[in-house]
Amino acid sequence: MIENILQPRITESKDWATVLFVLSFAIIAITRSVFANRFSDFANLIYSNKYIKIYKDSTNLKSVFTISLFLVQSISLAFLIQITLSYFGFATKTDWLVYIQIFTFLVFFILSKFLIEKIIATSFNIEEFVEQFNLQKVTYRTYIGLFILPVNIILFYYDSFSRNIPLIIIGIILIANVLTYFISIKNYQKLIFSKLFYFILYLCALEIAPYYFMYYWFTKGNA
Repeated sequence: MIENILQPRITESKDWATVLFVLSFAIIAITRSVFANRFSDFANLIYSNKYIKIYKDSTNLKSVFTISLFLVQSISLAFLIQITLSYFGFATKTDWLVYIQIFTFLVFFILSKFLIEKIIATSFNIEEFVEQFNLQKVTYRTYIGLFILPVNIILFYYDSFSRNIPLIIIGIILIANVLTYFISIKNYQKLIFSKLFYFILYLCALEIAPYYFMYYWFTKGNA
């Protein structure tokens, strides 16, 4: 007599991710509805700098529009990080606890960096420049975060992609970020040259060092 041994089939739930994806698109839809004209200018950012010219006041950095889309950007980037880690065996892309950890660290890192920038800007008396510079960075990075949101959905629900795909996407994001720096520097070149020493300190201390230490910590921790 053959004895059949039944083993439970463990399936990983993706419901939490579906909720976050739907929430992200809901936030985008509401933001687009409430700020129709502003969102239209923002959507055209890839080929027009009209949005940057109109909403260049530093108070826009704390507006509901910016904060709402920043939330979507954070959700999107956290997904991309987790998906990339899963492709290299460091995590499982359906593990919601890992996602919470990544999302929390990402938001904490961005907000901590922002607060430190505020302190240094006040110390060097360059608050207006740093706030406008940050506004441009946030604007472009939010645009990138929204752009990769549908890509994250495809990579999350389908497993037949090469692991090089996330690396290519990250490479494109890094190149896009470098381009945004050049655009921001070009837009504020007069102000930058007038405070060149402080700008170099700001660039080294807050735009290079944090990412270098993160890279060093990650590579050494997984060596």
